[in-house]
Amino acid sequence: MIIKKNLKKLFTVSALAAAVSFSLNAEEINNSPTNEANQAVDKSKLEVIMVTAQKRVENVQKVPVAISVVDQEKLNAYTSSGDDIRFLSARVPSLVVESSLGRTYPRFFIRGFGNTDFRSNASQPVELVMDGVIQSNPNLKGFPAFDLERIEVLKGPQGTLFGRNTPAGIIKLDSIKPAHDFDGYAKLNYGSYGQLNLEGAVGGSLSDTLAGRVSLTNQTRDDYIDNDFTGENDVLGGYDDFAGRAQLLWTPNDDLSVLFNIHARDLDGTAQVFYANVIAEGSQGLKPDFDRETVYHDGQNVQELEQSGGSIRVDYDLGSVTVTSITAVESLDLFTRGDVDGGYGCGFCNTENGPGFIPFSVETAGHNDVEQFTQELRVASNGWDFINFQAGIFYFDEELFSNEFEYDSVFDVGAITKTYDISQDNTTLGIFGSLNIQATDKLNVIAGVRYSKDEKDFYVEGTSPISERISDSTDASKVSWDLTASYQLNDDILLYSKVAKGFRAPSIHGNTGGITTAHEEELISIEGGIKSTLLDDSMRLNAAIFRYEVDGQQLTAVGGKENKTSLLNADTTVGQGVEVDVEYLITENLVVSAGMSYNDTEIQHDGLGIEHCGVPNCTVLDPIIKPGVAGVDGNRLPQAPEWISSFTARYSIPLESGEIYMFTDWAYKSETNLFLYESVEFTAESSLEGGFRIGFISESSYEIALYGRNITDEEVVTGALDFDNFTAIVNEPRTFGIEFKKDFF
Repeated sequence: MIIKKNLKKLFTVSALAAAVSFSLNAEEINNSPTNEANQAVDKSKLEVIMVTAQKRVENVQKVPVAISVVDQEKLNAYTSSGDDIRFLSARVPSLVVESSLGRTYPRFFIRGFGNTDFRSNASQPVELVMDGVIQSNPNLKGFPAFDLERIEVLKGPQGTLFGRNTPAGIIKLDSIKPAHDFDGYAKLNYGSYGQLNLEGAVGGSLSDTLAGRVSLTNQTRDDYIDNDFTGENDVLGGYDDFAGRAQLLWTPNDDLSVLFNIHARDLDGTAQVFYANVIAEGSQGLKPDFDRETVYHDGQNVQELEQSGGSIRVDYDLGSVTVTSITAVESLDLFTRGDVDGGYGCGFCNTENGPGFIPFSVETAGHNDVEQFTQELRVASNGWDFINFQAGIFYFDEELFSNEFEYDSVFDVGAITKTYDISQDNTTLGIFGSLNIQATDKLNVIAGVRYSKDEKDFYVEGTSPISERISDSTDASKVSWDLTASYQLNDDILLYSKVAKGFRAPSIHGNTGGITTAHEEELISIEGGIKSTLLDDSMRLNAAIFRYEVDGQQLTAVGGKENKTSLLNADTTVGQGVEVDVEYLITENLVVSAGMSYNDTEIQHDGLGIEHCGVPNCTVLDPIIKPGVAGVDGNRLPQAPEWISSFTARYSIPLESGEIYMFTDWAYKSETNLFLYESVEFTAESSLEGGFRIGFISESSYEIALYGRNITDEEVVTGALDFDNFTAIVNEPRTFGIEFKKDFF
């Protein structure tokens, strides 16, 4: 049952009921041999990281896939200030995350490959998988990251096991599952701008066959941005973001487990804040007098989202094979309205306008309703001698409805001039199989194939001021595949190579002005890598080199002089590069990690022209094919920096009563094209953001920490609008705070 109302009451009551129901005696728990606190740990070695990148639990060092893992400690640091999933950007090699819709609709780019489309029905080449369930619609991808075991970033095509629309990779989030050992935590966090984060979880045994876990988070921030046009102080920038998850695990015997999962989110806050004319003509980056805490808006900035869903996962061990079924539903209701021009007035109609020159007023709004159903059924062998397999079937059904509004730009700013409805029904059927052959003691070969059939029915119907209806549909069937060979050189070094074909289904975009369709894109990727555990298990060093070619990559042309959004296919896009991940336990008290990636991307399409910026005097660097149109052949992909690097370090000081620790993290991203064409103003500068966390963990499982995010107060452009003025989207501000946490065992 999908829950849409009274979410906070539901999960609060569930948490209290679960806490009362957990009946294990504390002394029995502490003396239990399965209690992690009593397990011997060799502090001179790195802990083994287990992942489910291939839908089996495996040591990450034995999986022949380029994977970056974000563990719980890093997650705690990155999310200290209540940041949404964009905190991952540049903290993983080859990964960029951005959004023009604030805390909803994150867009992921892996190895330079992504999609800048902001429409509610857009498809992305990077899928997000939450607890084994595809979150296909971009608005579903912003669910808060809390009470997680880890985040896995799988790079390159993942089409065999995870389906269409994964030619660039997947982001995989796995929540902590229920267990019969009682555990839980409560966390209180207070920081800059009135940031108040409350988070907690409780889990344990309900009976001999039932275990449960309830997790809650509530992130709030005060409004801190003044609107000098209206004279109001502290009216934008805040939010109240609540999310909860309840899980119930039923294990009636050793062969059968059934996991129930319900989750929900309720967000009420400010939509993305746009700043008008904060980029200077002929220059890169923000003006020296940029003020993050002041805007001049004559429109509204609001965002309201309700999301809920549930899944049932059944694993049945038949001895030689295990059958798994995952049935899931997701539902989302979103309203967002934003002052897109970032300023006030209309220069073209000779009214007062600013700051700077605002040619015309631009305000947009939309109400999106998404319903998704997925069913996966697969069978996997259980540790056969030299050959193992997985095979299954997957069904996806999404119904999307969007009611969008256009506002008067000239005569009556803020008045609705046009409304239209967008509807899209999307169904996908996938049949897949993967064969794993241990050819020799050292050589392993994996071959996978998937057949996908994807259908879309799309229509737009104008409802005001006149009624009109246009429609389109797509129907595509494709086979994706992969072939991987890995060689275990010795106990500590794995070499692997992989060739794969990825596939993204056709996309449709349109309004009452017309429809554009991009046909399916196909990708061939070649990759080689090494995974090594060195220095007596105190260092992990993984590296990969890759090259991919995309045939008919779907590109989105956004903005331009006419402020149009249209889809097109490029003849060929090429990407190549290298990635390195390293983690080193220098001493028992000092561990460092670093990541680096170089990505070289290029659009190869002779004569391909895109409408360039409509802002007067924008400095376009591409050849002008015809007035208003720039040639983009040879350009880098948007949101695809050549260089990304990250660094973390943790140092601890043991005490009789616990430990003091110091943690720092840094993320660098080189300059980035924001659009398909190249211009001086709409190329984002390189950036370096850092954070710290200093705390004390007691033997009685209390923790208190001071933290800072973006501690150098870096102010950089992360996105822009190019059709009206030099409008920019900027990164999150510097924040400091204090956090208290109590663990229960």
